[in-house]
Amino acid sequence: MSTELEIPLSVLDLSPVGDGFAPADALRNTLDLAPRVERLGFNRHWVAEHHNMPGIASSAPAVLLAHIASVTSTIRVGSGGVMLPNHSSLVVAEQFGMLEALHPGRVDLGIGRAPGTDQLTTFALRRGNASSNDFPNQMAELAGHFDGEWPPEHPFHKITATPARGYRPDIWMLGSSNYGAHAAGILGLPYSFAHHFSSANTMSAIDAYRSAFSPGRSIDKPYLMLGVSVLCAETEEHAEWLAGSAALSFVRLRSGRPGKVPSPEEAAAYQYSPQEQALLAGRVGSQIVGTPETVLSDLKELVERTEADELIITTQVHSHSARVRSYELLAEVAGLISPEVVNSQAKVSEGSLP
Repeated sequence: MSTELEIPLSVLDLSPVGDGFAPADALRNTLDLAPRVERLGFNRHWVAEHHNMPGIASSAPAVLLAHIASVTSTIRVGSGGVMLPNHSSLVVAEQFGMLEALHPGRVDLGIGRAPGTDQLTTFALRRGNASSNDFPNQMAELAGHFDGEWPPEHPFHKITATPARGYRPDIWMLGSSNYGAHAAGILGLPYSFAHHFSSANTMSAIDAYRSAFSPGRSIDKPYLMLGVSVLCAETEEHAEWLAGSAALSFVRLRSGRPGKVPSPEEAAAYQYSPQEQALLAGRVGSQIVGTPETVLSDLKELVERTEADELIITTQVHSHSARVRSYELLAEVAGLISPEVVNSQAKVSEGSLP
């Protein structure tokens, strides 16, 4: 796929729950967004595992992906990601093997090592039965369940994971530090780095991935996808106003007060303390906000600096119609589709979405 950026663009969807809306609304919005971004020419639609976050509804990626795959036909669907230490490798293999069996050639299994939540919720998820230190063994078990290749002495060689055996999705490693980057390189996996919330580590992780890379079953050379936070609107002022919702959500999350995504009106009226302003100052460098031309320029600079092979775009706003419009504008300026198609879809979104 050829774009102005000369690399594919994808979508990372957290199913944001706006203030005044319910999680069910957020999930319906995700199912509305998926076929739209498919028509716009995006390459993948990924959802992420988070817990104990009232503003994010995508807590069960495998369940949500089954629905996304059923309302789309060509776009790849996947997890960005499944936090493996929260689960049994066997269960993950069965879930994503089932998705691959139902939607062959379209499924990505992005794996992360972090819990995706706070310490108390991590305990509730794992009950002390798994830790991040066991991650290498879990990855080996996951591959074993998909491929049926076990050492003779391994107790799990008697297990046939159905329908995982023979239905292996594309496996990705996710990360926001050098650990995941190094693991992805050693295992010969494609790697997706969370630039949108860990931009200070971006170049270090990229170097670690490429330095450690050894050809594997999946790919024979490094493949890097960067997660990027983007908000695109017709004017700089409107884009900045819409972006206030995600900024206030970020401050509340980092302050231990996670909640639903506030409206831009509430965000504009909020009085930030000096400590909260300092939190925001450290976040600015990882956010790309503005008109289509500004966004494209910033994305081009990022691609040139990192030599990324793909970008996966996340857009956190209160209004679903604003989120749809942001992806439409990005698709147009990046050259994914014609302006006529974008304008036609925009009329639909303005009339039917909250």
